Amino acid sequence: MYAQREEAGEAGTPEQGAAAGANAPTDGTSPTHHARRITSFRSRRSTLSGGQQQTWERLWPRIGTEARDAGGRPIVLDTAQWFGRQAPLILEIGCGTGVSTSAMAQLEPDLDVIAVEVYKKGLSQLLGVIDRDGIPNIRLVRGDGVDVLEHSLPSASLTGVRVFFPDPWPKARHHKRRLFQTETMALIADRLKPGGILHAATDHMGYAEHIAEVGDAEPRLRRVETGVDLPISVARPETKYERKALAGPIVTELLWERI
Repeated sequence: MYAQREEAGEAGTPEQGAAAGANAPTDGTSPTHHARRITSFRSRRSTLSGGQQQTWERLWPRIGTEARDAGGRPIVLDTAQWFGRQAPLILEIGCGTGVSTSAMAQLEPDLDVIAVEVYKKGLSQLLGVIDRDGIPNIRLVRGDGVDVLEHSLPSASLTGVRVFFPDPWPKARHHKRRLFQTETMALIADRLKPGGILHAATDHMGYAEHIAEVGDAEPRLRRVETGVDLPISVARPETKYERKALAGPIVTELLWERI
């Protein structure tokens, strides 16, 4: 059910290659080796079907990009150019196969959504939905969501950040791999505009408590409830994993506003 592991993907290090639509380049400096960061995703491999590969080759150069270029340098996103307009921007980290991404984007046509995912298979499935339904306001980044937050987007550029069902890494020795850490919350707070919303969801009680703790400890964020007027929708569609669970794990929705 977890967004960063819900389908079989390929190795955690994505193929590198800047996409034409995303204003790839950084400052033109020579490639540098950056410190290897502990990531919140697992390494997997998979292949695309023939139809998925054709859709990928047709659409990816226009609406997708790698998080880093062929030299290993992080891209800097020019979102106005990429989307062809100025609109409030949402970043979704770990979109998986894009069930929530596509459904919510279609209900919010005035918002632009950047969906980040490590696994090519999931991104290819979302590409297929975008193609089939003609969804104009989604762009895709293949790579590490924290890397995108840190290097690809400026401060106060986001109206919303969504993270649905990140891997809880339940064993204590693996907690350092969890996406939500004090540093990540500070980074999200910096990238959100005042009034912007962080929306997280998890079905793991221990991880919910951890997310709540680090979120409440960030001084630039304050907890909000679903009933108040917010700049983005927090009506997340139920996933097939939740439907299968029936009376299974309780899903905790957590919301903060950037103050």
